[in-house]
Amino acid sequence: MRIYRQRIKSVNSIKKITNAMELIAAARVIKARQRASEAMPYTTALTRAVSAVATNTSEDHPLTTDVKDAKRAGVLVIAADRGLAGAYSVSAIKRASELIAHLQGEGKEVVPYLVGRKAVSYYKFRKRDFAQEWSGFTDAPTFENARDIADRLTEDFLKPTAEGGVDEIHVVFTLFRSMVRQDPHVLRLLPLEVVDADSEREDGLDLSVNQYEEGQLAPEYDFEPSASEVLDLLLPKYVRNRIYTALLSSSASELAARQRAMKSATDNAGDLIKRYERLANQARQAGITQEISEIVGGADALADAKK
Repeated sequence: MRIYRQRIKSVNSIKKITNAMELIAAARVIKARQRASEAMPYTTALTRAVSAVATNTSEDHPLTTDVKDAKRAGVLVIAADRGLAGAYSVSAIKRASELIAHLQGEGKEVVPYLVGRKAVSYYKFRKRDFAQEWSGFTDAPTFENARDIADRLTEDFLKPTAEGGVDEIHVVFTLFRSMVRQDPHVLRLLPLEVVDADSEREDGLDLSVNQYEEGQLAPEYDFEPSASEVLDLLLPKYVRNRIYTALLSSSASELAARQRAMKSATDNAGDLIKRYERLANQARQAGITQEISEIVGGADALADAKK
């Protein structure tokens, strides 16, 4: 009985913690979803503008031109700082591992960039090298965090591979689709993939260049001061904003996953408490039955002695 009471007390304490974490995640995920939703229109418009410039000019800009025989590829992995979020971080890291294996199969050297303590601890525990780490903000990222990451990635992309640069950059993040579905997603960030026709991308971005009805003529573009200078201005903004959008989507996914995981843990704790209460009742009833049996046995023994 004492052991069961101790276990019930311990599980009750854990249940209170998981219930509190579920409520906190439920309150924060609403704001995270709103931030991710509000950032999407600007990201779509900016990406469309960059695609329009790149499509309507013959300018060979470093950020839009594919490198022949690419040798090094950078992979930005976005995971969580904290656990207790189900398979959120594991799914992102697993998807990144699949991408890295694919790139290595193409003969490319992979340079990982890590966001979140879970990704950092995964690589450090396995003694794997990575270029840089960022942590401490995965559940509430700011634009300054995205700018720090984007500036480092852009710097390495523009740097020659002989000096430690990379020829292409991929981002692995968790795409928020709904409260019950969050999917690991891979985005090739650089060089920019230009989309010429109307299309709805898997990550929800409409990268259409031609936004005109059938029968209308698409306008001709004239850039001032030059297409190269326009791209120089737009592309850094594009990189920062895409990373910021990926961080916001990952943040909403992390909180949604944590809410589900904590709800499941709370429900399991309730079931475990009921099980321990049944076992405790059975133990109490067995003790009472044993005492009654001992009393009856003692009374029978006294009656036989008097005879």
